[in-house]
Amino acid sequence: MNLIDFDYNLPKELIAQKPAFPRSSSKLLVANQNLITSFKNLYKFLEEDDVLVINNTKVIPAVIFGTVNKKKIKITLHSKLSLRSWEAFAKPAKLVGVGDIIKFCSNINAKVIASRDAHVKLLFNVADKVFYNLLNNHGKLPIPPYIKSKDTRRSQEKNYQSIFSKNYGAYASPTASLHFDETLLKNIREKNIEIIETTLHVGAGTFLPLKRNVVEENVLHKEKGYINKLNATKITNALKENKKIVALGTTVLRLLEDCYLKYSEIKFYNEETDLFIYPGFKFKVVDKLITNFHLPKSSLLLLVLAFGGKKKIMKCYKKAIKNNMRFFSYGDGMIVNKHD
Repeated sequence: MNLIDFDYNLPKELIAQKPAFPRSSSKLLVANQNLITSFKNLYKFLEEDDVLVINNTKVIPAVIFGTVNKKKIKITLHSKLSLRSWEAFAKPAKLVGVGDIIKFCSNINAKVIASRDAHVKLLFNVADKVFYNLLNNHGKLPIPPYIKSKDTRRSQEKNYQSIFSKNYGAYASPTASLHFDETLLKNIREKNIEIIETTLHVGAGTFLPLKRNVVEENVLHKEKGYINKLNATKITNALKENKKIVALGTTVLRLLEDCYLKYSEIKFYNEETDLFIYPGFKFKVVDKLITNFHLPKSSLLLLVLAFGGKKKIMKCYKKAIKNNMRFFSYGDGMIVNKHD
């Protein structure tokens, strides 16, 4: 397959710069009914026997500012390598070289131990507890590059963390979750729909474009996932009872399908996944997917096309554009049934 076949034209004005308020007042495209409604009505398109699986990851405030050789520099952490060692993007990258010391506040500094293009490997001079205090007190959330609005740290926490977020580890938000507020959650619970937590820490690589034109030749970034024994058992029992598994976001779908692909069941899971899902993939766990609208030629778009069927999903995207729905992280959403 050629990557160019998974392109589409999106007017820039449809890239959402702010989330809807309240969150569930965003729009929802119901793919199998070809209709657009308010996201607050999502519960009406779920059945009582459905099982909603959510992602409770929390975004790390991974953007910190320091100085190197008396010049200001922006550091965006994207991978923890080992104790005190991180990989990051440096901006401007030309300011740093191997051996340089980047100084932050509170006498915290980092030595550059490797440098390649905009990527740097950093060794910090403090233990994790002290370092995370720096992030929590002074760091900013790594908002996607296509969001140009400049928010305060308080606004970022309000807008870019989901109501499910509790486990630090993500470098991007599982954005399908951002449509959920307490009102929508209350209506889902009143319908006796079971909600099960999992964790997949979204990596910074989620924003990186696919490098190879031949789809199958691409390799995805790794992301750390976790399913505890109790919730694995709940999902397994739901599958045995022929209940429909609803994935809240591509992250949840990827986690569940990777677990099943590796073990032929949903079980305790605490490992990394680099599963690349594209058209032709056989889904074994998830029946319905709640997701946002994704970038052209992206791995996430390929995943949704594989799940819902390319022809149907591209038709949905055209409908969304025609009806001025909002795209990407702060945009509107859709619910899709698995393609037969």
